[in-house]
Amino acid sequence: MPTQCTHLDQIKFTSTSKHVCEDCIKTGDNWVHLRLCLTCGHVGCCDSSKNKHATKHYRSAGHPLVRSIEPGERWMWCYADEIEPGELPK
Repeated sequence: MPTQCTHLDQIKFTSTSKHVCEDCIKTGDNWVHLRLCLTCGHVGCCDSSKNKHATKHYRSAGHPLVRSIEPGERWMWCYADEIEPGELPK
């Protein structure tokens, strides 16, 4: 497993105006926390949520990096490298 994320060059989105899990809205479900795909801008729910849509998005789309869009949080996670590559710059 790498000690550094090898996917930082794939960041195209760093913020969003969406504050809902797009997939949970379609099914009428609730979520715990939200994650933003840094490759395509998809917003999905975290692994503490019942549906784990952010992880499902990674598995189907192959987009490795997400960030928390919870208030005050800027950390990222790389699914492919299984590491937290730090925080997005402000």
